[in-house]
Amino acid sequence: MSVTIVDWQQHCDEDGILWLILDKKNTDTNVLSVSVLEQLDGLLDEINGSLPKAVIFRSGKAKGFIAGADVKEFLDVTNTQEALIMIKRGQKLFSRIAALPCPTVALIEGFCMGGGTELALACDYRVALDDDATRIGLPEVKLGIHPAYGGVVRATAIINPLKSLELMLSGRGLSARAARSIGLVDSAQPARQIERAARQIALSPPARQQMPLLGKIISLPGIRNLVAGYMKKQVAKKAPRQHYPAPYAILDVWANYCGDNKRMMEEEANSVARLIQGNRVRNLIRVFFLQTRLKGLGDKKSFVPRHVHVIGAGTMGGDIAAWCALRGFSVSLQDREAKYLGNAFRNAHRLFGKRLKTTAQRNAALDRLIPDINGDGIARADVVIEAIFEDIDAKHAIYREVEARMKPGAVLATNTSSIPLETLATVLKEPDRLVGIHFFNPVAMMPLVEIVKTESSSGEAVEHAIAFTQHIGKLPLPVASSPGFLVNRILMPYLVEAFTLYDEGVAPEAIDKAATDFGMPMGPVELADTVGLDICLSVAQNLSQAFGIDVPGGLGKFVDAKKLGKKTGSGFYHYKKGKPVKDKDANLGDQKMIQNRLVFRFLNEAVSCLQEGIVADRDLLDAGIIFGTGFAPFRGGPINHSLEEGIESIVQSMTDYAGRFGERFRPVDGWSLLSE
Repeated sequence: MSVTIVDWQQHCDEDGILWLILDKKNTDTNVLSVSVLEQLDGLLDEINGSLPKAVIFRSGKAKGFIAGADVKEFLDVTNTQEALIMIKRGQKLFSRIAALPCPTVALIEGFCMGGGTELALACDYRVALDDDATRIGLPEVKLGIHPAYGGVVRATAIINPLKSLELMLSGRGLSARAARSIGLVDSAQPARQIERAARQIALSPPARQQMPLLGKIISLPGIRNLVAGYMKKQVAKKAPRQHYPAPYAILDVWANYCGDNKRMMEEEANSVARLIQGNRVRNLIRVFFLQTRLKGLGDKKSFVPRHVHVIGAGTMGGDIAAWCALRGFSVSLQDREAKYLGNAFRNAHRLFGKRLKTTAQRNAALDRLIPDINGDGIARADVVIEAIFEDIDAKHAIYREVEARMKPGAVLATNTSSIPLETLATVLKEPDRLVGIHFFNPVAMMPLVEIVKTESSSGEAVEHAIAFTQHIGKLPLPVASSPGFLVNRILMPYLVEAFTLYDEGVAPEAIDKAATDFGMPMGPVELADTVGLDICLSVAQNLSQAFGIDVPGGLGKFVDAKKLGKKTGSGFYHYKKGKPVKDKDANLGDQKMIQNRLVFRFLNEAVSCLQEGIVADRDLLDAGIIFGTGFAPFRGGPINHSLEEGIESIVQSMTDYAGRFGERFRPVDGWSLLSE
C-alpha cells in the first residue's frame, strides 16, 4: 500500500542520523491520528530497507512534542473488535520502532502526553527539554482508559512500578527533571544543548535505562500482588471502581501479567478495548473537549495585567491573592487592620510550600504578596478584586472609594457569590466597568471562575476579565448576572434538599453516601461543612428571596451556635485533624430515594438556568457544573446526563416526587425544550 507522507518531515544529516519530524498539517498540536500512524508505518518500511546510523524523533511544532492519540477517533469506535483493531495497529507500529536495529531517540520539547509518551518509551533513549513548559505523562486514565500502545508494558519494565504506576494512575504530567529522576527520560537538557545531547546519544549510545533493583523486587509475583492490592485501596478513596474502572484495570494488567511481555501486551489491548465501550469514556472525552472550549474562550493576549489588588483578606480574598502571587503576579492585599492579614499570609505560606519546589521560588512568591492596609496598590493595579463578606452596603462603600483611585482601563471585579451585579453597580459613576470574577472554595483546587456580566457590562471589561482568568491558570465561564449566577444557583437547591433530609432525621452519612454513589466527589453535607455553614446560609437566604427556596431551620441553628463546619471543628460533622468523624453504623435508609431527591433538585435547577439563558448553551452549562462543583465527570454534566437517562423518564419520576415530597420537585417548563 502506498502512503503519501504529508505530516512527517525527514532528513538525513552528515552523520547519517535520520531525523523524523512530526508537523501535523492544519493544527497547532501534534496528535497521533490514524493518518499520522499510517504515514509512520510507511517511513519504517523505508528505514528498514535502508538503515540509517540512528533515528531521532522530534516535533516540528513551536510548542509540544505529541499531545497523544486523536481522541476524536475514539468516538468512531462502535464495538470491541473495532477497538482491538485500532489498538493492535498502534501496538504493532510502536513495536516496530522498538525493534529497529539502530539507536532511536525521542527528543521531547514541551508537552508529551499519552501516545506521545508511549512512542518515546518505544525508543531506546529519551532526551527532554529542561523548561517549565515541558510536561511528560500518561494521562489516559482521565479519559476512562489507560495506555494501550505498549505503555503499561514498557513503563513498568524500565521504571520502578511504584513510580510508573503512580504516573498512570494519577494521569499527571512530570517536568523534565522529575521525569529524569524516575527514569522516564535519560537526560534533561537546556535548549542550547538538547540537540547536541540527542545527537551524542544517537552516535555513541550509552547503556539503556534498566529497572532498578527495588523495582525488580517489587515486580516479583507475590510482592506485586500485595502492592497492587494496596494501591487499589488508595485509589478507592478517590475513584470508586464502579465509576472509574480504568485505574483498577492498570493494576490488574500489571499484577497478573508482568514478566510475560507478549501476554501483557495482549491484555493491555483487551483491557482498553473493553473500557472504551459504553458512555463512560465518551462522556470523559466530552469533558476533555468542554475543558478545551473553556480554555479557548476570549483572547489571552488582549490583556496582560501586571499587578492585582485584592480587597478583603478573609478565606476567599486571602486565597485569591495567594493564588495570583503563586502564578507570578505582583499582588497587594488590603484589609482594615494588620491582624486580619496574618491568617491570609500564613495560608499563602502553606500554599507556596506545597506548590513551589525551591526555597528561592517560595521566597519570590512571598515577596510578590504585599500587605496593604491603606490600599496604596489600587492606583497601580490592572485588576482590583473586591472579596469581602456578602453585604451590599459594605461593598457599596468600597466601590465609592476605589473607583476614584483606579487607573483608566483597570478591571474592577467583585467575587460576590450571589448578589446581582446590577445592585452592586448602582453607586459607580461608570457601572459598565464592573464585572464579576467569582472564584470557588478552595481557590487553589477549583479550576472554574465565573465571569459575571450584566446587559450594561462593557465588552472590554468582560474580555479583560476572561483574559486575566486565563493568565492565572483558571477556566473562565461567562454567565449572566442573576442571583447565584450559575454554579451556586444550581448547587444551593441540592444542598438545601440535603439540609431538609437532615431535618427529617436522615443521617448525614446516608445523605453523603447517596451522593457519592451517584458520582459526586463529596457528599452535600460534608461539602456544606467545608464551604462554611454561615456562607451556605447567606447564599441560601439570598436565593430564597429571589426564587422562593425554603431554607430548613436546622441550618440556622448550627450558625447561631457558631458551629460553622470544618473551619470551627464542628458542623453537621465533628472534625478531627481536618477530617470529618463519620458514624460507620449510621442508618443509611432508602438510598435510592435520598439520591433521587438530591439529584432531581440539581437537574431541575440546571434546566431552569438553561431556560433563562444564564449561560449561552448546554455545553457551557455542563462545563460550568463539572468544573465548578465536581459533578460526576463520567456522566458528562447534568444536561448530558438527563438526555442519556431520558427526559420523559426523569420528568415522570420528578412529577411523582412532587406528589410525595412537595412542589419543589415539579419539573420546570424548560424540560420540554430539551426534547426538541
